[in-house]
Amino acid sequence: MVFEFKIDKKANYALIHVSGELIEKGQAAGLLENAEGLVKENFNKWAIDLADLKYMNSSGLNTLIQLLTKARVAGGEAVLYNMNKKINELILITKLHTLFKIAATQEEALKMLEI
Repeated sequence: MVFEFKIDKKANYALIHVSGELIEKGQAAGLLENAEGLVKENFNKWAIDLADLKYMNSSGLNTLIQLLTKARVAGGEAVLYNMNKKINELILITKLHTLFKIAATQEEALKMLEI
């Protein structure tokens, strides 16, 4: 399954939708480049929708950490939401739930971003 992403820019934040499988570093290059573009356009609050992300490994975790870092360095935040059970377990096992803000729904994610 191919990894894909879509970014929807809103008034003062961006919704980032990811789908497929994120298992190779190179798969996320476009996403990370687009994230740089968001920062340059002063979009530094990101709600990252993981509902359609079926599987990820350490490369996928690294991508999420890079996104979070880009947002925070720019003075913003990134919130993960709509995780499936497998992705949620991976986040818990790796203790990354202590690093990320995690929400169940888009509405909760936007509240965490203070939108």
